[in-house]
Amino acid sequence: MARNGLAGKSTGKSTSAKYFAANPEARKKKIAYAKKYNARKSQIKYRTELNQANRDAGTYGKMTKMGKDRSHTRDGKMVLEDRSKNRARNGKGPGGKRLK
Repeated sequence: MARNGLAGKSTGKSTSAKYFAANPEARKKKIAYAKKYNARKSQIKYRTELNQANRDAGTYGKMTKMGKDRSHTRDGKMVLEDRSKNRARNGKGPGGKRLK
């Protein structure tokens, strides 16, 4: 069986990070979209809930150093979760795969 040639050869930058570093116009467009998206009332409320949950739990600013995020679950609860798993859900991770 052939070994994955990419295994263990991390460059420290994701493919998208390389793309946006090489394409300043695309980066500007992405930043403009993100700014508009994060200014929506629903997104502000979402972020506020997560921040408040971290403050209430005494983990505000500490869990990011450990690679953890406060995550909304499908049943409405908020839990601590690995940053990579939380951000990979709903097709936002590498390859757009959806975790179950």
